[in-house]
Amino acid sequence: MKRIFLNKLFLVSSGVLLFCYAIIYACGGGDDYDYFSYNSNFTPETFADKSYAPLFLSSDVFYRIGSDTQHNSRFNEQIIKEWSDYLKGKVDAATVSYFMIGEGNNNYSSQNNEATNFTDVAQLHVYYKNKKENKPSLKWGKKISLKDPKIKSFIEFLYLAQKIETVSVVEENWSYEPVVAKTFDDLKMIQSIENVYNTTADSFLKNRYWFLTMKGYFYSSNKQKAIDFFNKTEKSVAKNQLYYRALAYVAGVHYKAKKYATSNYLYAQVFDKCPEMRVVTAYSFSPKSEKDWNQSLVMAKNNKEKAALWAVHGYYKDEKQAVEKIYQLDPKSEHLNYLLTRLINRQEQLINNSFTESKNNDTNTPARNQTVTENKTENRAKIDKSEIDLVVAIAAAGNTQKPYMWDVALGYLQTLKGDYDKADTNFSKAEKTMPKTQLATYQLRLLRFVNNLSKIDKLTSKNEKTVLADLNWLYLELPKTYKGDDFRYQNAAAWSKAYLASLYREQQNPVMAELFGESRGYYWNSGNSFYDNEKNMLEMKAFLAKPNKTEIEKVGADIYSYKLKDINSFQAVQATFNNKVPEAIEFIKQTDSIQYAVFLGNPFNGSIKDCHDCDHVAPQKKKYTIVDFLTTVKTMQDKVAQKEDLFTNNILLGNAFYNITHFGNGRIFYETNIVGYGSSPYSFRDSMKKMITNCSVSKMYYKKALEAATTKEQKAKCIYFIAKCERNDYYNQKYNSTKNWWDVEDDKINFIAFDAFKTLKNDYSDTRYYQDVIAECGYFNTYVNQ
Repeated sequence: MKRIFLNKLFLVSSGVLLFCYAIIYACGGGDDYDYFSYNSNFTPETFADKSYAPLFLSSDVFYRIGSDTQHNSRFNEQIIKEWSDYLKGKVDAATVSYFMIGEGNNNYSSQNNEATNFTDVAQLHVYYKNKKENKPSLKWGKKISLKDPKIKSFIEFLYLAQKIETVSVVEENWSYEPVVAKTFDDLKMIQSIENVYNTTADSFLKNRYWFLTMKGYFYSSNKQKAIDFFNKTEKSVAKNQLYYRALAYVAGVHYKAKKYATSNYLYAQVFDKCPEMRVVTAYSFSPKSEKDWNQSLVMAKNNKEKAALWAVHGYYKDEKQAVEKIYQLDPKSEHLNYLLTRLINRQEQLINNSFTESKNNDTNTPARNQTVTENKTENRAKIDKSEIDLVVAIAAAGNTQKPYMWDVALGYLQTLKGDYDKADTNFSKAEKTMPKTQLATYQLRLLRFVNNLSKIDKLTSKNEKTVLADLNWLYLELPKTYKGDDFRYQNAAAWSKAYLASLYREQQNPVMAELFGESRGYYWNSGNSFYDNEKNMLEMKAFLAKPNKTEIEKVGADIYSYKLKDINSFQAVQATFNNKVPEAIEFIKQTDSIQYAVFLGNPFNGSIKDCHDCDHVAPQKKKYTIVDFLTTVKTMQDKVAQKEDLFTNNILLGNAFYNITHFGNGRIFYETNIVGYGSSPYSFRDSMKKMITNCSVSKMYYKKALEAATTKEQKAKCIYFIAKCERNDYYNQKYNSTKNWWDVEDDKINFIAFDAFKTLKNDYSDTRYYQDVIAECGYFNTYVNQ
């Protein structure tokens, strides 16, 4: 798939060579979700400038943005502002924006606006050249003074810029195919641009024409001219944003010529001096060998340039080494901030926050729960002591740009290492100088909470109070009130729940352990196994109904996914499958909306082939809710007890209990939060898989219907329905008895003749129903024709 945008005039002052653009764009995700951010308590945005944000530790190419897609829009706002300031009082910002990027927003304009914009500039150039009115000059002459020298300069600049834009605008490419680089081969045009640069006295225009000349040579077939022009003129050019963007062109030419040491040295300078291009230069930076790297370091003229090289190198290689080197060269370097966040975030990724320990590679087997002590022992062994020592030394010196950042980072590392008192000291030290922004305040509070909870090895009414306010803040307040997307609190929420659950398990309190560490299914199985134990279920019901809960019990109840209605729904399902319908009715009455859920097919119909989709689209005289279904089943059972119309009531009961199994048309009956959801029995835990595939109750009613049948047609129908149950039992034993159907040994047996099939063939071949079965049931047809 390939999407191409039309040329964007705003790129007259932007762009850098990215020879691997097609690859990075195709690979990038560009999603706000990032694995590392959801497994971290240390928020980089608290400490590092936003220009470093894409370089934060990420599971993608770049943090959050995935790939760099701003090649055509990176400098829109600044370019419009600079030209608006230059033309102040003569052309408003909206008009400047129109000529630079077209109408609409500052990113992409419609094709019509783009075409009009392009044409207007070209025709206004003709107007200036021939001094004859045309449609664009008449239109724009009513809005702006076309004879004003600055406006004329603006239009003429755009006209020349358009020529370069035909090759410089990046096409958005979603293909892995290499993009053929375009070249601008009109060297006379570039020379004319250079001539304007040489002759104009206006400093603003001179700077723009200088960059446009650089750009023209860069996209020409003779890229060496870009280096020659830069070397000849760079001393007279202001070291502004345009200068460093041009320097990136020079770096790109050197890269193309495989002069990697020079290229990387120049990219590092741009990285250091032009924050807007940090993503571009970081991606373009590519030392091919240790020799190239050492040569780049030799080129550095001072410590700041060396620090800039290490700043980019640390993004790819070793944050710890980069921090050590930069700190020695320039302790005040801003680059230390983002590298420290990467160092801390990388250390976090080693931490086991789940409090589980898998003993094998079977993803269907639940991992073993850890005790708090076991978890701490495992995690402390993963902490890099040399990293702590480095942060200790730098924090103690206090001579970085943001000393509080190092105190916070050190405190967090000490928490992970188990030095809780030292962590408290460093957090208090940091608080004195930290900015009072919301993010900084939240960050410090979060890490203090992690430290305070980590101190607790056994819960008491006293130490619970040290974390209660933060638990409420973390679980209940933040999700509702925090409107940003930077603050990383989700990991602390998940970790603290697992931590508390582990403590409660150790204290033999299964209800509280369940509240904070829900017994969710593992791998792809849904539902909740906690309720398979009846004692657990009854204790949880009693707890949820208890009015006088303690403060921490209230927190647990508030965050727990299941409520009393969910448990009652589960009990109703269990009771029904156990053929305890009166109990099921009482349980379902204690739920709310679930009792009014509507069956998609008629649950009392019996079909030759199991096709719940077919049943769902079939016409129905009555739509049954779950409560309707249960009360109807109860009525039929009462009639059976009174020996009333035994055949009809028994076969309908058989259909009813068959349809609420996995094989029937009423799966909606058992799909609840605790049972689970899924189109396959393997989507359910073993206990539920066994329950929803068990046809024994329906088989019992079919046998009773057979006993009450008075005609061969009735008996044939009962025999066939019994055969369906036998078939299901066979496959349940063959496949559902194993934890993974991939493990089932292929015995080459796909079909057997069930007893009921034999009876149907031998005794009821003269019935109409027998013919219907042959027509619809492939299993039976195969058996008959063997």
